[in-house]
Amino acid sequence: MLNREEGWAQLCAWTKTDSLRRHARAVEVVMRAAAVRYGGPEADVERWGLAGMLHDADYEAWPDEHPRRVVGWLEERGEHDLVSAIRAHYTKWGFAREARMDRALLACDELTGFIGACARVRPDGLQSLGAASVLKRLKDKGFAAKVERDEVQVGAQELGVELAELIEFIIAALRPHAAELGLAPDARATGGVQ
Repeated sequence: MLNREEGWAQLCAWTKTDSLRRHARAVEVVMRAAAVRYGGPEADVERWGLAGMLHDADYEAWPDEHPRRVVGWLEERGEHDLVSAIRAHYTKWGFAREARMDRALLACDELTGFIGACARVRPDGLQSLGAASVLKRLKDKGFAAKVERDEVQVGAQELGVELAELIEFIIAALRPHAAELGLAPDARATGGVQ
């Protein structure tokens, strides 16, 4: 079975920019928390974290082939649960999301990135960010324009939670890691991930 160190090494081999590594780490953090909150007693926190970490691992090097490279790499290792979640984390690819981990990755990916964007424009980062502010920003199509709002909505629906509740959950999961993720006032200029 793939472990975190091997997964992070592969991510770093394919992903050179700090911003995409931070996104991978942020989604890993959120997916670990989601395993506990939404996964049920059988959820493996490590596996859920790996799915979050690796979901965009091939995007920077091969954007036109994403996620085929990372999926192929995982298939060679027999990591079928990770393959299922990663290839289904974007609705337009047409893969079914059957497992809770699959649905959680869809629900957490775009929204985690969007919440990070919201935090980066606030003087105190994540500290006082709440669902109301994020929901207001979601209505502003000019803010973080590349974030696909329909993916955010479908993700919450498929996970079976209200969007405001999901937003609060993600913010709470990210707060303890704000400095590492560049989402705290004192960390934005130097924030990096290891």
